[in-house]
Amino acid sequence: MAALSSLTTLKGVGPKRAAILEQAGIATPENLFDYFPRRYIDRRTIRSIGELRAGEAVTVVGTVLQARLEGTQPGRMRFKAVLADGTGSIELTWFKGVRYFASSVVPGDALAVNGKVGVFGRQMQMQHPDFEHLGRTSVHENQEGGSDYELFHTGRIIPLYTTSAAMKQGGLHSRQLRTIIAGAFERFPPGREENLTPGIIREYGLLPLAEAYREMHFPSSPEKLEEARTRMKWTELFYTQLLFALKHAHLERNRTAPSFTHSGEVTRRFYAGLPFELTDAQKQVIREIYRDLKRSRPMNRLLQGDVGSGKTMVAMFSMALAADNGLQSAFMAPTEILAVQHFLSLKRSLHPLGIDVALLAGRQRKKERDVTLAGLADGSVTVAVGTHAMIEKGVSFSRLGLVIIDEQHRFGVLQRKALQDKAASPHVLLMTATPIPRTLTMAGFGDLDVSIIDAMPAGRVPIRTQLVPENSKNRVYELLRREVASGRQAYIVYPLVEESEKIDLRAAVESYAELAATTLGDLRLGLIHGQMTPEEKESAMDRFRAGEIDVLVGTTVIEVGVDVPNATVMVIEHAERFGLAQLHQLRGRVGRGRHASSCFLVHAPFSGDAGERLRAMESTPDGFRISEIDAAIRGAGNVLGREQAGMVSGLKLADPLLDAPLMQSARKAAFALAAEDAELRGREHAMIRSCYLRYYHDRSTLADIG
Repeated sequence: MAALSSLTTLKGVGPKRAAILEQAGIATPENLFDYFPRRYIDRRTIRSIGELRAGEAVTVVGTVLQARLEGTQPGRMRFKAVLADGTGSIELTWFKGVRYFASSVVPGDALAVNGKVGVFGRQMQMQHPDFEHLGRTSVHENQEGGSDYELFHTGRIIPLYTTSAAMKQGGLHSRQLRTIIAGAFERFPPGREENLTPGIIREYGLLPLAEAYREMHFPSSPEKLEEARTRMKWTELFYTQLLFALKHAHLERNRTAPSFTHSGEVTRRFYAGLPFELTDAQKQVIREIYRDLKRSRPMNRLLQGDVGSGKTMVAMFSMALAADNGLQSAFMAPTEILAVQHFLSLKRSLHPLGIDVALLAGRQRKKERDVTLAGLADGSVTVAVGTHAMIEKGVSFSRLGLVIIDEQHRFGVLQRKALQDKAASPHVLLMTATPIPRTLTMAGFGDLDVSIIDAMPAGRVPIRTQLVPENSKNRVYELLRREVASGRQAYIVYPLVEESEKIDLRAAVESYAELAATTLGDLRLGLIHGQMTPEEKESAMDRFRAGEIDVLVGTTVIEVGVDVPNATVMVIEHAERFGLAQLHQLRGRVGRGRHASSCFLVHAPFSGDAGERLRAMESTPDGFRISEIDAAIRGAGNVLGREQAGMVSGLKLADPLLDAPLMQSARKAAFALAAEDAELRGREHAMIRSCYLRYYHDRSTLADIG
């Protein structure tokens, strides 16, 4: 769309109102057209006050004639207003929040009010109705039924816009915005320049852009409004998909990764030495990864599998393939405990095959670190295992071909990118038991392939998850004691290490001392938290693995990397303070052996979305389902930038989860276009190229980082 004139050229918009609109991100008529209504009132559902009957739940529209605050004593005050529409009047009463309503509802306000109708004497009433401010009118217009209510024409669907406090103070309610937008439509009709080709519009049955804009702001029917919303959502998804489709095409043409040409002696010996048979799911995932590694395009794959499903074994196969092809592998883990555990496991399995495995962590001795750095630089070290220490500037690889990032939700986007930048175009394997919303979204948006290990090793018993109110947790400790008496072990996890002035939670250290002195004083307790040295943490874990500790009390340092098959009870204190990904990972610390296991989510009274999160944990053990619920609660993630939750960049209306069929349709169109014209140079694609470069191109630098 060509550059548009200032908002001050529109009737009803002077410099003051223009400044208020600009604060809300509306600087041009084009911005005004994209300021879509947040909801609508269907005029056909609005009833005249004069025809109301007791017991009906209805919407009425009128003007406030009177408003008064009654009573003076707290708890006995009430606020009353009288609403009229020319056919009659109805009394509105609020008993709670009365001072707010007294300042929000004043004579002259035009309101849309929704609630259940009651009758007191002959007077129609509504108690605590919902209402929307529609603007201001003259009180005298409406006392004798003289209001024409220009905003509410017969048979129309009325848009209601989000209005900030500054807008309301400046007299910009939904009614005024609608008038201003109507004027903008007359002077600068939107959609004169299409942003989709005629062929795409025809093939996918979409409304023309100009018609879609008009229906969004001035719907002619509910059906047409839905068609307009579909067009706008589809277009948003198409351009976001196009970003990935063009990037995919660019990688195909310009980025070359080392090709794993063969599976050799190292891989054969590794497979032959396995003490158990791989599951069919593991075998299928290994085939998918090998197929990627044989290509010259960089692999970008997410390996999803619940804790204990065998993801690390798949990673070892990938590293064995890299070694067979003369390439190095980097394995990054989020904590030193997990990095050390992986290092010991990989060294035990790969060292007998002639593969030199080295550890690179933040608190290593300088001499040991220097030896590792030299080995990575000259290629004598084939596999590096470490924490974020591997992304530091002094770390360089001789021939890095494979990057594996474990529990990838624990790393930021830029941290993952920094490791990938250690080589020109390495193959990348991300592993997680609970995809974060960003990654779930990425999986649907093109650049990230997904492999799923959907089968657990034989003999695994499902974990029983139960919500427990804080005042009922004594019965949890009784069960814990019975399990310990049977020879099992348990975890108790707290969200903090120290007391916080802001969050009234007992710290793990103090709780450990209290439990040891009272409730669990006759059991062998151990403590682990983030302020311990690596040696102290590893010592605590070694004693727990050896069975010298009955109950390990700690913080989320045990979220990943702890594998003790004899542990059958997980107690998570203040569970409402944890995110879904953390809860799912903590639950996965039990249920790793042949004994039945339980996870207890001990919680305070719910607030916010805590209840929804905890009930999700109780309802399903499935990691992908947990991630979908997490995405629905937090938002799907910004696939174009650094945020890992919240609104998807560029999407005002579409939701990648709720609008999955539209997303698939838009993805098909975007990838077909990229395959046909990867540079968007064709004359028929000029408008798409212009829109893409204007709104999306500069935001794509992180789009290939899972």
